Amino acid sequence: MIKGRSPGRIAHMAGGNRSERVLILASFVNRVGNGLFNTASALYFTLVVGLPAVQVGAALTVAGLIGLLAGIPGGHLADRRGPRTIMMLALTVQAVSMCALVLVESWAALTVIATVDRLAAAAGGAAWGALVVRVGTDRPASFRAKLRTYVNLGVVLGTVGAGFAVTANTRTAYTVLILGNAASFALCALLLLVLPNYRAVASPSQQRRWIALTDRPFVTFAALYGAMGLQYPAVSLLLPIWISEHTDAPRWTVAAVSAINAGVCVLLQTRIGSRIETPRDGGKAFRTAGLLFLLSCPMMALSAHAPVWAAAGLVVAAIFVHSLGEIWESSAGFALGFGLAPDHAQGQYQGLLGLGFSAGQALAPAILTTVVLGLGTAGWLLLGVFFAAVGAVGPSLERWGTRTRAAVAGPGGEPDEAHA
Repeated sequence: MIKGRSPGRIAHMAGGNRSERVLILASFVNRVGNGLFNTASALYFTLVVGLPAVQVGAALTVAGLIGLLAGIPGGHLADRRGPRTIMMLALTVQAVSMCALVLVESWAALTVIATVDRLAAAAGGAAWGALVVRVGTDRPASFRAKLRTYVNLGVVLGTVGAGFAVTANTRTAYTVLILGNAASFALCALLLLVLPNYRAVASPSQQRRWIALTDRPFVTFAALYGAMGLQYPAVSLLLPIWISEHTDAPRWTVAAVSAINAGVCVLLQTRIGSRIETPRDGGKAFRTAGLLFLLSCPMMALSAHAPVWAAAGLVVAAIFVHSLGEIWESSAGFALGFGLAPDHAQGQYQGLLGLGFSAGQALAPAILTTVVLGLGTAGWLLLGVFFAAVGAVGPSLERWGTRTRAAVAGPGGEPDEAHA
């Protein structure tokens, strides 16, 4: 963490009511741990443990695919047993599995432990979505924007911390990162004890158990959200390769991309996201995001045809525009993802949305490195048109979803809270 900035200070800066501050702090702590681990995990397993990169990639792919199965059932449990309970259980499992990673010496062990971690992460992610809805009731858009701001800040700080371990490049340094991530899961779970123990919202008596899977507008949105999610690896995976292999931009531009992306999201998420409140706002924001990506992708493509400093300028301008698109896209995801889901099934719906997003992330590397890189400049232009086309569906999808809400909405009611 930043010197002089304690967790309590972070919570105070976040503002809002007590429950909002607690969830923001818990999410911040969790993402600091994620930043510590995700940045250096592959290096640990390849350089320290000695597993071939192909085996590490295969283990993480298998774990990620199996983990997709837990999102909807985990969300359903959160709806029935309470989101705080399921999220705390998932965090506990992740803390234990993360500790177990320091004992890994084989591909099989890595696959099993990573799979347990991904199953817990998917279930916990769905419960987290349901918990966000129950906590952020006063000013939901503002709260969600602040939450994402501190989540991004946590990842940035964790990534900076991981840089020291990568520089040291010793087993001890990497082990500290892994155990630090485990500690973040445990601390996050403990912080959630401060929240009210939100009980289940009553559901209609004659309703199917897996309601989210029969909600065609939301299933469509989950698929489109997963497709729009390709914009994340476009920055983290595709653009660094493009800069290094296809442009004359200085090598520091690769690092600048990540810094600018994180900085813009941290500084502007609350200002922009707090205005995107209703599903109608979300539909329009989804379209705006697609248009911003349509503008940023050609700028990235043109950097390959410009001299050194012009190329660097184009990349910097492109990532700024792209980051604005990311803010609009994430805010649209909040407004539509929560706004189109019935109160009694928020966990299940968030599990479905997470499934769509994770599936898109799993397919992204193959799509971006073969189609976009393979086509070069034309690939970037095609990618921009793809994002714009997906985003253009936002307003009509919102209208479709809003018209059909009566068919899936059950009796509401105020949350029945039992404080821990």
